[in-house]
Amino acid sequence: MSAPTDPYKILQVDSEAEDEVIQAAYRRLAQKYHPDVAGPSGAERMAAINAAWELLRDPNRRAAHDRERMAETMRSAPAAGSKPGSGPASDTRPGTQPPGPTYRPRRAETVSSDWTSGRSGSGGGYDPSRMRAPEGHGAAGRPPGNPSGSVIPFGRYAGWSLGEIGRRDVDYLEWLDRMAIGRPYRDEIDVILRAAGRRRSAPTDGEGRRGLFRRR
Repeated sequence: MSAPTDPYKILQVDSEAEDEVIQAAYRRLAQKYHPDVAGPSGAERMAAINAAWELLRDPNRRAAHDRERMAETMRSAPAAGSKPGSGPASDTRPGTQPPGPTYRPRRAETVSSDWTSGRSGSGGGYDPSRMRAPEGHGAAGRPPGNPSGSVIPFGRYAGWSLGEIGRRDVDYLEWLDRMAIGRPYRDEIDVILRAAGRRRSAPTDGEGRRGLFRRR
């Protein structure tokens, strides 16, 4: 079996891992496979560990890798319209339709008033089964015009600005906000989601709090 080439697999971390987690994983593996400890047999493994760390520690190189990783996933996804179980055993009688996805009611996501941009726990309308990644690169066609914000160079909305996507498909932005590939755009996405009513801050009760030195 060939050695893994994905830096996340080499460092044994998830692609959504925070920088501190990746650094800790690198240090742990470096201690284990350093030639002074593992001997000559660990030299090749240590070289791969160092290369993976050098890539993931750089925010720009990591973001570029994540974009390519997502693009590769989309290229290997099933063709548009294909569904699991659509082979000969499927019921193809006229008028027979497979059950569609169950959509959750859309409601604004509530976050802490101290929230900063990043991954949030849940979102109204977020359903990965209908994010349309299988439709392929640029499947949405030409952007409608009146661009605003960063332009996305990948996915079905390749060439569209975030503002144009928000006016057409805000669910896609909720999905992108949770993906590693969307990390460079999270501040802009947060503004759009709040303007669309998909995210709001939880109210704070300042009167109900007692400070450390407040007279009781």
